[in-house]
Amino acid sequence: MNHPAPARSGFPTFGLAPWAIAVPLLGLAAIALGKPSSFTLVLIVAVLLAAIVMTAVYHAEILAHFLGEPFGTLVLALAVTVIETSLIVSIMLSDGAPSLARDTLIAAIMITINGIVGVCLLAGGRRHHEQSYTQSGVSAGLAMLATLAVTTLVLPNFTTSARGAFYSPTQLAFAAVISLVVYGTFVVAQTIRHRDHFLHPEEDDHAHEAPVTRTKALAAGAMLLVALVGVVMLAKALSPSIEAGVRAAGAPEAMVGIIIAALVLAPEGFAAYRAARVNRVQTSLNLAIGSALATIGLTIPAVAVTALVIGLDLELGLSMHGVVMLALTLLVASLTLGTGRTTVVQGVVHLVIFATWLFTTLVP
Repeated sequence: MNHPAPARSGFPTFGLAPWAIAVPLLGLAAIALGKPSSFTLVLIVAVLLAAIVMTAVYHAEILAHFLGEPFGTLVLALAVTVIETSLIVSIMLSDGAPSLARDTLIAAIMITINGIVGVCLLAGGRRHHEQSYTQSGVSAGLAMLATLAVTTLVLPNFTTSARGAFYSPTQLAFAAVISLVVYGTFVVAQTIRHRDHFLHPEEDDHAHEAPVTRTKALAAGAMLLVALVGVVMLAKALSPSIEAGVRAAGAPEAMVGIIIAALVLAPEGFAAYRAARVNRVQTSLNLAIGSALATIGLTIPAVAVTALVIGLDLELGLSMHGVVMLALTLLVASLTLGTGRTTVVQGVVHLVIFATWLFTTLVP
């Protein structure tokens, strides 16, 4: 998309819009003030958080233009996931929440594969009727996601070395290793060995735009990192208010993880939506599936090491409700994304699954 030329300002912008630099810095200033203590402050922080999300999308698009696909989507997915993982680990260290990682992981899978994919396919299908993508890369990503999701979130319920929904220390270490192996394989395939499987020949993302200079790309990368830190830290600052609101509404505790996961994944969601609107559904699918893979592939090793070091029992196994919804998601995704073409039909199906999971989580 074409971005307006940045206005003249009193500080160097390196080709970026001044607001795209000012908003993340305002977010850092808000973080320094501590947790909001009144409804007005909570509302201000929430509005600022939404503004930072849009800023992150702006910087991610500039970086994607400079790097080209699929590197642009990979950078955004990695950046968001690393900071999200840091947030989970920090909360685990402070609260000792054994089920936080599990709740966040299943929420991330449902949000990306059903929520983000559903919205993108619906929006793209309404505007362009039918959209196409390279099936080989999407199928490989879904196969890896199914492997990681089942081995980390379902298998703990059926092992006998530890009771309940837990892995033994040895099993947890093994799960961490295979998570890194699978995700590392995905990154190598996406960026080096089989890069063409994650590109679509009909998509020319930025052919009509002027090239992005290295200086502007470096500035956008730095500000993207600042914006993502702001998203996560403001989400963490809002978490007590979110927890209080969830308790006041009588909703399950898992809703806290869902809300925080949605906030953290918002930059990727908006970037994927905008790509689908301009008929780049390949980019949307790369973002959604790559984000889900990165969330498991990087979060499990980090939380496993944390749990082993501090002696925390890490509850990973899903409830029967979670297992059923995960199985339905993986089955339907393999069918709806197994033809190389999408319409609004697939989008509606994924959104129905997402709404069902969300509703049955609220009303178990």
